[in-house]
Amino acid sequence: MIDVDNELRLACKTGKVILGSRRTIEEVKWGRAKLVIVASNCPKPVRDDIEYYAKLSGIPVYVHRKTSIDLGRVCGKPFQVAALAIRDPGDSRILEVGGGGSE
Repeated sequence: MIDVDNELRLACKTGKVILGSRRTIEEVKWGRAKLVIVASNCPKPVRDDIEYYAKLSGIPVYVHRKTSIDLGRVCGKPFQVAALAIRDPGDSRILEVGGGGSE
């Protein structure tokens, strides 16, 4: 089992990670994301939209056990992150959590 937080930190440093609900939904609609991670307290309408478009695009969605505040901290940001899209994992193994449900 991989450490999602450490792999996400590494992806943020070495790869291409898109932060924010609106931008994540856009990435999923265009099929550019390889994995979507949503916080445990992501608003239901936003999460439903992400899951709907991700299912259409065949993109795995991982529901993190942490809140949006904690997810922002993991990404090294001083703000909340309810959802994010991984476009390029960089040196991380974050894509291994894809399809794993939630931690």
